Amino acid sequence: MKFIGKILVTALAAIIVSRLLPGVSIKNSVTAILLALVLALLNGVVKPILIILTIPITILTLGLFLLVINILIIKWASEIVPGFEVSGWWSALLFSILLSLTTAFIEALIGTNKKEDTN
Repeated sequence: MKFIGKILVTALAAIIVSRLLPGVSIKNSVTAILLALVLALLNGVVKPILIILTIPITILTLGLFLLVINILIIKWASEIVPGFEVSGWWSALLFSILLSLTTAFIEALIGTNKKEDTN
């Protein structure tokens, strides 16, 4: 259930951010949910592999290369998800940053990061 909640929060954040950025468009809410699922898959499987493969350049750039990896993840998601378009690299970078911040803000508002009581 927690996974579904995170997907819905990410979808809502993606819709909000796409309205703010001129270079990003999301067709509808179904596209946003599909985008959230694809981003979860890419961030869970592909991103760790890319991070491991690019450790030397990441160290050399003091971690700034991780932004390039985030851009690649967003651009790949725009290729996979029909109805989600990102016009350029700068739009992908801003979308990545704003999506993270907006998701964190929404989760803080609704309290999804609280530890659940096990009693």
